[in-house]
Amino acid sequence: MASNRIRQESFALNTQSPSYRASQDTAADLADWSASALLDAFARKTASPVDVTKAVIARIESYEPQLQALYAFDPDAALRDAASSEQRWMKGEARALDGIPATIKENIATKGTPVPLGTAARPLVPAPEDAPSAARLREDGVVILAKTTMPDYGMLSSGLSSFHPLARNPWDLSKNPGGSSAGAGAAAAAGYGPFHIGTDIGGSIRLPAAWCGVFGLKPSFGRIPIEPAYYGRVAGPMTRTVRDAALMMRSLVRPDHRDPMSLPYEDLPWLDLDIEIKGLKIGVMMDAGVGLPLDPEIRASVENAAKALAAAGAIVEEMPAFITREMLDGLDDFWRQRAWMDIAPLSDAERGKILPYILQWAEGGKDLTGAEVYSGMNQMLTMRHAAVAATHRFDFVIAPVAPCVAYPAELASPIHNPEEPFEHIGYTVAFNMSDQPAASVNAGFTKAGLPIGLQIIGRRFDDVGVLRLSQAWEAMCEDRRPWPKL
Repeated sequence: MASNRIRQESFALNTQSPSYRASQDTAADLADWSASALLDAFARKTASPVDVTKAVIARIESYEPQLQALYAFDPDAALRDAASSEQRWMKGEARALDGIPATIKENIATKGTPVPLGTAARPLVPAPEDAPSAARLREDGVVILAKTTMPDYGMLSSGLSSFHPLARNPWDLSKNPGGSSAGAGAAAAAGYGPFHIGTDIGGSIRLPAAWCGVFGLKPSFGRIPIEPAYYGRVAGPMTRTVRDAALMMRSLVRPDHRDPMSLPYEDLPWLDLDIEIKGLKIGVMMDAGVGLPLDPEIRASVENAAKALAAAGAIVEEMPAFITREMLDGLDDFWRQRAWMDIAPLSDAERGKILPYILQWAEGGKDLTGAEVYSGMNQMLTMRHAAVAATHRFDFVIAPVAPCVAYPAELASPIHNPEEPFEHIGYTVAFNMSDQPAASVNAGFTKAGLPIGLQIIGRRFDDVGVLRLSQAWEAMCEDRRPWPKL
């Protein structure tokens, strides 16, 4: 009894400490603390991993009936892990990220949990082991609360799914959180803990980050080991602050033999986030070259960012569009045929369970010839070369993340037409093909209160640079608002 009393007293929340008073009002607000603040509080024993986990669970139980961002939510397991974390802190054996609550996108395997890939057509078979990202966070003491929802096969910028309930945007429940990391974006904005992981093959981290007003990093291809690896596909952090994403990167980049396409490991200075803006050469890509017209309020926000960076001493220059209709349509052909290869072996009954929009889109690939598919893949390579050629003379490029803001939650895409599925990814997809790191950081809000994302693109493999400029912009952005409360 005595040892238990000492433990409780040593982790009693010190509401009189200056750092506590500066950012929080009550213990319930622990759900809104950054990972950086929590690690400091755990080290000082002014907050407990168990108390933090309880606060996040209470937030989830309050918000989730409306938001529907989670899959496989397991509060009992999270509390057990938080108690183990607390013991490690008490013994002086804390790990790098010990006790920080997190969610993981549904398509990143966690041991014992089925991976439906957002579709009702797949059998629910428990995953035999953690995928690389989940394994790295668990090794470092992160408390995994739940998985996050996604659309069928991850092929929508939407929270619409034949398996998961419809996910919604916490800034406006009538709107879409984006996708395919739909639940991750919503969870980050709602305060379901500081750490969230998404995946991105054409914008699936950056789009929900933009539309949910959070930070999302699509790292350089291969920087974070992923399973299964595929052309342009990456995993990356989605957080409320740039520094929290940098904390995650320290863990996520550790090597894993299961990804044969990953980069050689580098011990990069992830938390060295200072940058001198004066003298930086920054390109501004206002025209995607293809797709939907740019919303005037988004244009104004990106232009304001360009002016602010110029005022800070950057050399800012307009960068012409480089994506063509042939590139985007070729990629569409290749991805349709790739999706059809997954769907074709299914029975008629199984195919009948797939979201009709996705099924109709994928069926567009079944009659493509080998030459058409090969041509589509070549267009992806053409896009890769064009992206590097267009950006190589700049230190960074800034651009919109999307041409539109969040759209109605019930729609599969802004146009909601499977024959025009990718008219909103012209600003994002090329940087998946070119291996370049790219982030979405909040640039402000529309008059209706919807978030706008600013995309920051770096040279190939300069992930740290993108984090640095993102943090600089985070500090410069004047349109800051309280996080949404449901």
